[in-house]
Amino acid sequence: MDKKAAILAYKASRRPIGIFQVRNLVNEKIFVGSTLNLDAMFNRIRFQLYAGSHPNKALEEDWKRYGTGKFAFEVLEEIFPREDLNYDYATDLETLEDLWLEKLQPYGDKGYNEKKKTREERLRMIAANREA
Repeated sequence: MDKKAAILAYKASRRPIGIFQVRNLVNEKIFVGSTLNLDAMFNRIRFQLYAGSHPNKALEEDWKRYGTGKFAFEVLEEIFPREDLNYDYATDLETLEDLWLEKLQPYGDKGYNEKKKTREERLRMIAANREA
């Protein structure tokens, strides 16, 4: 297969899309997220945790404390691709992630996520920043 054909084949291939969790097997805390490429996201999170550059410092601290073998990377829900190659999955992913966050409540002692701000809270923050 020539280079152009390989590139076209890659672009046409479907990568797994969905909602995932990283679960601490010691204390059962979880981190829930969504992505357009589950395999790549799991690799990215592992790399960030190994490198000490993951944005969630509580997760990173537990990773260092308990070790890599004490975490499971799990798919909670997969979105199956549509025929339309140009379909934007962002809204679907956001809605599904919100549903899983509501169901699992991975906050505080139960998880590593931070609660999302409501629309009103975000608007108040914007207004406060403009006044400052």
